[in-house]
Amino acid sequence: MHMADALISPLVGGTMMAATTAVAAYSIKKVQNDMDEKKIPLMGVMGAFIFAAQMINFSIPGTGSSGHLGGGLLLAIMLGPYGGFLTMASILLIQALLFGDGGLLAYGCNVFNLGFYTCFIAYPFIYKKFVKKTVSTGRILAASLISSVVGLQMGSLSVVLETVLSGKTDLPFKTFLMFMQPIHIAIGIIEGFITAAVVAFIRNSRPEILERAASGERLGAVSLKKILIVFFVLALIIGGGLSWLASSNPDGLEWSIFKTSGKPEIEASGGIYDTMSNVQSKTALLPDYELKTLSGIVGGIVTIGFVALVGFIANALRRRKINLKSRI
Repeated sequence: MHMADALISPLVGGTMMAATTAVAAYSIKKVQNDMDEKKIPLMGVMGAFIFAAQMINFSIPGTGSSGHLGGGLLLAIMLGPYGGFLTMASILLIQALLFGDGGLLAYGCNVFNLGFYTCFIAYPFIYKKFVKKTVSTGRILAASLISSVVGLQMGSLSVVLETVLSGKTDLPFKTFLMFMQPIHIAIGIIEGFITAAVVAFIRNSRPEILERAASGERLGAVSLKKILIVFFVLALIIGGGLSWLASSNPDGLEWSIFKTSGKPEIEASGGIYDTMSNVQSKTALLPDYELKTLSGIVGGIVTIGFVALVGFIANALRRRKINLKSRI
């Protein structure tokens, strides 16, 4: 569900960028409450895992379409909504800059569509309400399925609204909506099962991670060695090897665009569109994930570093705030 620049107008792109920047700034402020040295590597490794997982498109039977893990809900469950949103924003920035996946003008839209609805709506108001204090495998599965479907439905509806508000007449609202919503229900169900499986593993290995993310507490003395190793290895295996098994079918958004307009993609040129395209052509070291194994490994490592930097900055701001208070 990575939108290209051609799908949106400069006004919509600028508005969504401003909204995303505001949410990110607020998240940096709020994440300081539960930030500590242990959360930084956890954010980095989970970011690399989601980056790698998004490289694998799975086929949706009977449609000729495919989907991939969004990951926003899982990040919120593991890191809390603010850490999850910041990690998703970092992943999408790396994908856009290094791999040309998703437009720079559409960056704010993509972060909002994949990160805001899952981290700030589906997670706190659906997932947490289902799981509550009585955690069981059944509750985790039900919560993951419903939250994933709702999060993707809101995200896909947002894509439709953003294109309509941008004046893309090739994608009329009702027709585009008719294709986008059902295909993302199917994608959401698959994501729900994957999310539930990962959460069940964490619950059996280190339930404290889930508990402290839900309560907004710091990780403190919780041992993360096993979890960090497991997800780092998974990120390397998925990004460096299993990504070759990804479906070649168009993803849900591309499929919906083709079904609606009869075109494989919508094009736009001139002005800011050319400027953004030129920027991406210079920053994209491996456009469209050329050399998938290398792309998966490089992307995972860069994601770890960038997300860790975001966590380090948040932690440094927290320490600075504490020092200022102690001097008063």
